[in-house]
Amino acid sequence: MNAVLQPGAPPFEAAAMRVPDLTEIIAVEHQVYAVPWTHGNFVDSLAAGYPAEVLRGPRAELLGYWLAMPGVDEMHLLNITVVPAWQGRGLAVAMLDRLVAECGRRGLPQLWLEVRIGNARAREVYRRYGFAEVGRRRAYYPVLQGPREDAILMSLSVAS
Repeated sequence: MNAVLQPGAPPFEAAAMRVPDLTEIIAVEHQVYAVPWTHGNFVDSLAAGYPAEVLRGPRAELLGYWLAMPGVDEMHLLNITVVPAWQGRGLAVAMLDRLVAECGRRGLPQLWLEVRIGNARAREVYRRYGFAEVGRRRAYYPVLQGPREDAILMSLSVAS
């Protein structure tokens, strides 16, 4: 699938995520998620060499980011986030396109992710992109109060 940016979407440039990007990324994590990734989660992933990118707009403003973990014959999307002010304009699909291209470059034919069962908007984005719901991970996601939230496991076959 190729991203079709919605009206009002800014032009963007993608670049490898680097440690200096993390101050902005952590701020976005705290805006978007009740239980955000920590600075250490990102540092450890970057130190491990996981593929990760940031999208920046024409004034170098952060628009979104993704980070994934390669494995044997697969890639696992760990985090994909669009800055709230830019959501709903096709940037998530643009990042998925870039991740699928990375899978192709690495010869990895399968892309996996987990998504909160209650995140209907993200599940619909993934479904439209071509991901299939293939399982459920019980009590996967931490929450601030109450029982942990289930995750839906989704998979996409990537043509290499």
